[in-house]
Amino acid sequence: MKPFEKIAILGGTGKSGKYLVERLLADGFQLKLLLRNPENFTIKNPLIELVSGDARDYESVKSLLKDCQTVISTLGQPKGETSIFSEATRNVMQAMNHWGIERYIVTTGLNVDTPADRKGDATQAATDWMKINYPMTTADKQVEYGLLAASSINWTLVRLPMIRQTEQRLLTLVSLEDCPGSTVSATDLAHFLADCLFDSVHFKTAPFLANG
Repeated sequence: MKPFEKIAILGGTGKSGKYLVERLLADGFQLKLLLRNPENFTIKNPLIELVSGDARDYESVKSLLKDCQTVISTLGQPKGETSIFSEATRNVMQAMNHWGIERYIVTTGLNVDTPADRKGDATQAATDWMKINYPMTTADKQVEYGLLAASSINWTLVRLPMIRQTEQRLLTLVSLEDCPGSTVSATDLAHFLADCLFDSVHFKTAPFLANG
């Protein structure tokens, strides 16, 4: 029996989310996807249930998480809107508490800082660049990390470099201190997120993931 039979997905149509959906469907999971425009969703599969709504709206997120055992978010930043990340995570954690869900896996950028970090020159330069050029989004992602770190849920915050949309599988490296590469395959990311469902090694940590 799988540890989770039904998984709530935020960001399931994004550049990494669509690879995650395909991976989880191949593993036989039931999925609930939160979509702003479900009429535009093209995948037809009896394992998929669509929920119309927005991650900024608590009632939408609450409806999404009903009957699920875990949550995975690969949300990207909507163009022209204020940063979404901390608000979405607040809604997710509130809904998790309501439904008694304990596991939350979420992706973010390598620009998030944690106390365990020993960022090398390349990672620190990328972090500084994001702080200068995208200060509001970078700050909001840091707030999201703070919310998770202060919570009692079993969270994992996967920090990522540039995502390459490819089905290619490469060597993947994981570190809690420094990003071990400049890119990651969306397929490798999907496999890593799916693997996180089956073990507790990354509970309450923010690992970097990259192709070596």
